[in-house]
Amino acid sequence: MNFYMPTKVYCDKDCVRVHAAELASFGKKALIVTGRSSAFHNGSIRDVQNALSENGVEGVVFSEVEENPSVETVMKGRDLGVAQGVDYVIGIGGGSPMDAAKAIALMIRRKDDGADYLYDKDAVTDALPVVCIPTTCGTGSEVTAVSVLTRHNLRAKGSIPHKIFPQLSLLDGKYLLSAPRSVIADTSIDALSHMYESYLNTKSTDCSRMCVDAGLKVWARSRKAIFSGSPLTLQNCNDMLLASMFAGMAIAHTGTTLPHGLSYPLTYETGMPHGKACGYFLPGYLREADPAAAAYLLQTAGFTDIDSLELYYRETCGRDEAPAAVLAKSVDATMASPAKLAQCPFPVDEAVLCRIAGLTGR
Repeated sequence: MNFYMPTKVYCDKDCVRVHAAELASFGKKALIVTGRSSAFHNGSIRDVQNALSENGVEGVVFSEVEENPSVETVMKGRDLGVAQGVDYVIGIGGGSPMDAAKAIALMIRRKDDGADYLYDKDAVTDALPVVCIPTTCGTGSEVTAVSVLTRHNLRAKGSIPHKIFPQLSLLDGKYLLSAPRSVIADTSIDALSHMYESYLNTKSTDCSRMCVDAGLKVWARSRKAIFSGSPLTLQNCNDMLLASMFAGMAIAHTGTTLPHGLSYPLTYETGMPHGKACGYFLPGYLREADPAAAAYLLQTAGFTDIDSLELYYRETCGRDEAPAAVLAKSVDATMASPAKLAQCPFPVDEAVLCRIAGLTGR
């Protein structure tokens, strides 16, 4: 058993300002990778730009990252970074900008290579330093080495084989206060999925389960506020960020399994947000799992049983019934993924996946 978490994390009020000197310590010119709007609305990009300028570091903004970032977007960010001569990368936002930032940091180093380098399992992983500032509470990308990208040529999404941990991550719940409730709900379900899939996993260890246990207890503290729709407090937001971080630490050691594998075609084909797509399959996954383990996971997160989890999901995220053809694609894609199947702790065949997906008549 080993435990490796090389990312330095601060969870503080006004975290970016307090740790401005360290944020600016990785180079002389940073590429700031973010989405088109949220970082500008919640003030995070302003805080970063102020922190850099106060410490004599230039910041170049690349704000074209879409939800479920594509290889094409990564290459566009790479080209800007190369042209501007940046020497490190800062990702601000949810999992999409943070994942894109990691891939861009890799490809800036490989300025003469094409996009195929992203998926070359034998290629050297040599990326610029990466700093992450999460503004949603789901992916935990700020403490993982994972970068999930969309490959339009394959009509699919998945992780690149390169492992790129951020060197520094700054967590401040104030950036969540302006997020739409739908985003909070979807991303909090993603964090819950990470913890459940990490615990119910053949790679689970005492250390990864420690992270899950801590994360579920923190996650449970804000569950009622999300469910009720009442205004979120700063403490709620800090708790959700912390839970997402613990969940990220857990999957950094185990990876995810069936709900995530099943979710990717659902997101690509229907546009369902990532966390909501993972949550679609979470009750079915628990129903197939060891009853004692499932009961522990449910109760620690504040649920009485699987039905109460499903009610929470329906009330917070909604449950759009997925087309049977898309669910069939999810089943087929997961059956074709030996890695996802191998990490499931119970026997899996097509019939099991169909039950998890709620796909009947196949």
